[in-house]
Amino acid sequence: MALTLGEGGTPLLHAGRLSERLGADVWLKFEGANPTGSFKDRGMALAVGRAAERGAPGVVCASTGNTAASAAAYAAAAGLPALILIPKGAVARGKLAQVLAAGAELRELEGSFTDAHLEARRLGEHQPDRVRRQQHPQRRCPELQRRRRCSHRGKRGSYCWQEN
Repeated sequence: MALTLGEGGTPLLHAGRLSERLGADVWLKFEGANPTGSFKDRGMALAVGRAAERGAPGVVCASTGNTAASAAAYAAAAGLPALILIPKGAVARGKLAQVLAAGAELRELEGSFTDAHLEARRLGEHQPDRVRRQQHPQRRCPELQRRRRCSHRGKRGSYCWQEN
């Protein structure tokens, strides 16, 4: 049985002014109509559903908002505990409220999203049966490791993710 909270089936909204401007009939998908108000619900339903089927003891993820709310909601629906790692002070109160309402454990960490993401990965590696929603399924860019700057698609910052 698939895990669902009724995600998907979101409405298409006609974008009249944009259609006029572009000379084309433009419609926009309103993903805010998903259960947690995010497009993340579609993927999370599948990820957490499969984790539950495989007997995972819980869910852990790093987030700055939408993933947190979605992971917490779908973990609760699957009867799994969820651990949500967020950078301190970087998440909207509404998303924090959704996480707590779903009964997830919320940990605010000093640092950036990248720090929270690395901690989620570390926890997942120590508990390999626990689901880890990985935002970037690519590998870390070796050029960036050496130079702190990267030519791949013009990205800068402490991490650049390069296609495998």
